[in-house]
Amino acid sequence: MKKLMNRLNQGWLAFKEFYRLKVSVIFEKIGHALTHNFVVRKQGLTLVLFSFLKIKITRRRREAFYGYMFTLLWIFGYLIFTLYPMFYSLYLSFNEAYYSLETGVATTFIGFTNYLNIFRSQTLLPLFATYIGKMVISVPLIVVFSIMIAVLINNPIKLKGLWRTIFFLPVVISTGPIITELNNQNATSIPSLQDSSLILFISENLGPWIANPVEAILTSMLLILWYAGIPILIFLAGLQKVDGAIYEAASIDGASPWDRFWKITLPSIQPLISVSVIYIVVTMSLFVESGGILDLARSHMLVGAPDSNFWFGYGFAAAIAWVYFILMVIIMGIFILILRARREK
Repeated sequence: MKKLMNRLNQGWLAFKEFYRLKVSVIFEKIGHALTHNFVVRKQGLTLVLFSFLKIKITRRRREAFYGYMFTLLWIFGYLIFTLYPMFYSLYLSFNEAYYSLETGVATTFIGFTNYLNIFRSQTLLPLFATYIGKMVISVPLIVVFSIMIAVLINNPIKLKGLWRTIFFLPVVISTGPIITELNNQNATSIPSLQDSSLILFISENLGPWIANPVEAILTSMLLILWYAGIPILIFLAGLQKVDGAIYEAASIDGASPWDRFWKITLPSIQPLISVSVIYIVVTMSLFVESGGILDLARSHMLVGAPDSNFWFGYGFAAAIAWVYFILMVIIMGIFILILRARREK
């Protein structure tokens, strides 16, 4: 055993000597070449670029450089796989585009024709109206439900971790093809609501601009509540940062639980409501439901438009996606402005 240890020690010493005499010298020459050339030259604590641009090396800039180096792979991935496809889809939305095996995507510039055809379509406008109505009703519903559950879980109760898991489990289930299959089997709706006469009354007595969003929410109530998993965790994290001494002092002063909620709890988590609203709007907008806007855009791109009076293809689908994106940003902006005005008040 001693002989084996001695041999390993000798081998390690030989490797260190080889690294010091051979490998480290090569790395030093590479480092010197990288910092002493016609493009980059290092002079003490100053970095000279192209012999005229001088940048002083400070500790803050060095730390920022290391941070950018660690995130460089993500930055390249974002530029290649996110930013470039976005601008390319914007370019396609102003073109008549189709795909062929010989030439790839062929484009012909047509200006704002695709966007005008969207607003002329009798199919897309009701879908956009349903989407707006659904967001206006469902986002506050999810936020209120999430705050209620977070406040209940934040109380000193047994099996608190189990309740967190139960409310977060739908987030895991709702990813991938599982939620699509459940939606196709109508497993995301409450049967008592779906089969009640309330939906029939709404559809017969209200206009389609109001009836369609309300009907969509009532028939997919469970699906909407499933989006509350992440907001519950966000609000719960915010509630756990509130100092318990504040509640204790308010109780001594005679504040009721209702007063403590409106005067302490809600103002403490109010900045997190904006984060939750952004998450809810984006997540619900990205859900591809059968017959929805994203499903219709995909059918225009891959199959062809059901309305033959208007152009269909990659350009028309890109225009639908951009109108959908602009609506999503507008909805998020309206909610955030309302919350900011309420917070300032």
